[in-house]
Formats: sequence, C-alpha cells, structure tokens
Amino acid sequence: MKDKSRKNKILLVGYRATGKSTLAAELAKRWGLEWVDSDDVVEKVDGRSIAKIFKESGEPYFRDLEAKVIADLLDSDGPLVIATGGGAPMRPETRRAMKERGVVVWLTASPEEIAKRMSGDATTGARRPSLTGASPIDEIVDVLTKREPLYRDAASFIVETDGKTIDELVEIVADQAPEFFF
Repeated sequence: MKDKSRKNKILLVGYRATGKSTLAAELAKRWGLEWVDSDDVVEKVDGRSIAKIFKESGEPYFRDLEAKVIADLLDSDGPLVIATGGGAPMRPETRRAMKERGVVVWLTASPEEIAKRMSGDATTGARRPSLTGASPIDEIVDVLTKREPLYRDAASFIVETDGKTIDELVEIVADQAPEFFF
C-alpha cells in the first residue's frame, strides 16, 4: 500500500509563461528525477491540442480531464516534478490533493513580463486558447485576479520569476523545499 502522507512530488503552479515547464526540467535534472508537464499528458490522453479540446469539447471537459491527469500523477509511485497547467488549481479537490501529496511552488511574474514571454513563445497561440477573448495584457490581468486566491491557497511557497535566471530559480526552490524527500 502506498504511503499517501508522503510528500514526494514537486508541483509548479502559476499562470502560463511563468516558467513552470522550464523550471520543472531543470529541477528534475538537478535531483535526477523524472518530470512531466500535465498539459502534455492531457494532450496525449485526449489526442488533441488543448486549444482544440477547448474549441470542440469546452472548458468543463478539459478541466475534468486535467483533474484526472493530475490525480493520476499524484498517485504515481516515486518522486516526480510536475509542471501543471495554469488553471490546474481551480478545483478545490485538486488543490487539496496537491497540498497533501506534494510541495506546491507558485511561480509568479508581472503581467507585463508574462505578456512579453507569451509573445516570444510560438506555442502559446497554437496550443493555448484565449480564455477571455480580451487583449493579451487585459486577459492576463483578469485571469490572474481571479486565480490569485486559488494559487495562494495551493502554494507551499511563492517564487517571483521576474529578472531571475533559471539557475537562480532552481536554487530558490531547492532551498525552500526542505520537506521534499525521495
């Protein structure tokens, strides 16, 4: 029987373009662990891009699938670094499971920095749907305002990513995640 009280997962949460996947890969490399992007798993399980899932099946269907994927990742054996989708903490049961099974790192960035990163990422437009139909900066501010309390509730600790290198972020997370063991 698995010890479900053991925190052997590191979960990175936050708005898109805050560095979750990049940091997950670097943390995994540092610790010699596997890492996964939950959005990649959702797309693999469903066989469609997230943008296509939203368009064809709607956000509720996507959130159901996302919640199941994260639950399955949390139930997997062994330690794992998980980069979650930006909306993963929206459901109370998902936030609760993340907090119980892992160290949850909330990555933040200013709306201006997020917009800059998104404009430089070719996959953002092709893979990630607009959530509000507003201009990028207006959407970022709107969605962050709604999600901030959820990210805060899920977080074991918060890491500001503006102006920091990936090496600096790895050190910050490694220093602040003492309860993580494997």
